[in-house]
Amino acid sequence: MSEGLTVTHRRYVPYSHAHYGGSLVDGAYVLGLFGDVATELCVRHDGDEGLLAGYSAVAFRAPVRAGDVVEVTARLTRVGRRSRDLEFEARVVCRARPDRSESAAEALPEPIVAVTASGTVVVP
Repeated sequence: MSEGLTVTHRRYVPYSHAHYGGSLVDGAYVLGLFGDVATELCVRHDGDEGLLAGYSAVAFRAPVRAGDVVEVTARLTRVGRRSRDLEFEARVVCRARPDRSESAAEALPEPIVAVTASGTVVVP
């Protein structure tokens, strides 16, 4: 396993993470999820949790809201001696529908790409 290795997590976004009007969640929430998938990718590839050293690019493309289900993926794009380059993507796959009722939600017919990023992890 090397370049192309992909790890995906899905997570429900709880209402306790809403920070802004319209139940919007701050961008740091998704960056934390990127750290989680990067950790699993390092464990699978290197047998070590590794450390996220930094992002070279982050783009917030669509809102993430409380009540969403997000699918977060990390893909290994380059393997160096101690560094690994990763591409990240967060997609909203389900969304709350408070216009219907307090607990209504729907699986989206097409995921919404909410955040993309590139980053580097280091491993011992």
